[in-house]
Amino acid sequence: MFEPVIAPSGTLLGLLQRGRGDGTLHALAAPRAEALAALDQCVVSDPRQDWQVENRSLYYARLYLDLDGPLGEIESHLFSADDLVDDTDHRTGLVLSVLGHLASYGRDDALMLLRRYAASGANWAWALDELALRDDDEGLRGLATPILARFPATAEGEAQLAAAVRDAYEPRPWCLWEESPAYGDRLRAARQQGSFDRWQRQLTPNGPRPGWGVQAVFDWAADGLRRGTPLHVPAARCLAAVAAPEDRSAILAAAAGAAGEAARATALHHLVLAEPENPAVLDLIEAAGDEPAVAAYERMCGPAAVDRARQWVHRPDALGEAAAALLAARGGAEDTALVLGALRSTVRGSGPDAQRLFALVDGAGRLSIGCAAPVLRHIYRETASSHLRGRAARALASTDPSFAAGFAVECLWDCEETTREVAAHHAETADARVAPRLRRLASDPAEEEDVQSAVRSRIAPESAV
Repeated sequence: MFEPVIAPSGTLLGLLQRGRGDGTLHALAAPRAEALAALDQCVVSDPRQDWQVENRSLYYARLYLDLDGPLGEIESHLFSADDLVDDTDHRTGLVLSVLGHLASYGRDDALMLLRRYAASGANWAWALDELALRDDDEGLRGLATPILARFPATAEGEAQLAAAVRDAYEPRPWCLWEESPAYGDRLRAARQQGSFDRWQRQLTPNGPRPGWGVQAVFDWAADGLRRGTPLHVPAARCLAAVAAPEDRSAILAAAAGAAGEAARATALHHLVLAEPENPAVLDLIEAAGDEPAVAAYERMCGPAAVDRARQWVHRPDALGEAAAALLAARGGAEDTALVLGALRSTVRGSGPDAQRLFALVDGAGRLSIGCAAPVLRHIYRETASSHLRGRAARALASTDPSFAAGFAVECLWDCEETTREVAAHHAETADARVAPRLRRLASDPAEEEDVQSAVRSRIAPESAV
């Protein structure tokens, strides 16, 4: 999968790709053809950094409604030749989710596209899940024949059907089809086979067994590492269950590296929870300094770990980054300068999309670092991550006096519901755009309950009708 190419933040395309509220506001003020072209490009070329957690579908669907946008580009994308060779969720997931929202808003053309794609498209399962939430029983029953025809009446086909029924996110279509005399017997057998497969997997575990000791846990972790599956975190949980006081010396020796890499990582993860205030554990982490050691340190939150973070925060490695994140999450007012310094240096050195900015932005808000507002505003404008922008908005709400009359207003149109919730609490109603937007959010059935609760806290009940 290629990384998305994100346009500059000052352009209409860049704003829409980021899911910023200003994207909607600028699109509504721009020539309609230009706005639709940018919107189509965003939907068919998913711009999200992490498409599995970032929201865009409702944001784009609402803009299609506001622009009365046609769905020709979406149709061409869904039924292009690429669909024959690329069945990944990333290629069509955003498009199908946008169509699902449009269908819930009453766009019949979106509903028809979903039905067509469910009947013939590669990512039919996603389309079927969207229809399960929006289509009527008659429409779903009409899809039984083309979808079940995907599974030939062979042993392999029946196994694939059982897996599809078992793994369906929305079971409603399958339950409807099971009521049909034409398909009922086959689908009941598939559902029973899926339940049997799940039960069989539970009966054949390949993990820890009763009676294991410390060395057996270390061996299991080492076997996982040889197979390319690190198991030190679950192994550490097993170690907590089997370790006796007389095993402590062996665990400390393993944490120092005496029993191999997997045992060292397992022992460190065990010790940070079993002996969180032991300076020797922190010394072992510092001596190791590698990824498992840093991951173990990130599980610590006690005073000893915080004190050591103040010593490590200036390190130019992963342990220094973890120390800065710990101070941001657990430090006190005396750590303000350290957190601010880490925030500024991270933006300068790694840009506004660095993963470690998440914790530092949260820390700037938690500690109410007023002089962090300029760098938080920069992150808000420039980051391509809608999650990070939302965190920057929450931090600005507690650090920037101008937030209520500035970014908070824009955030009412943001793609992330948590960001819209922050805006609903803080946006200055003196802005003429705020009250109408709050009323629309309050009456929109697709809006999240937390956002609507925040809206109701700002407007009188009768004005939300």
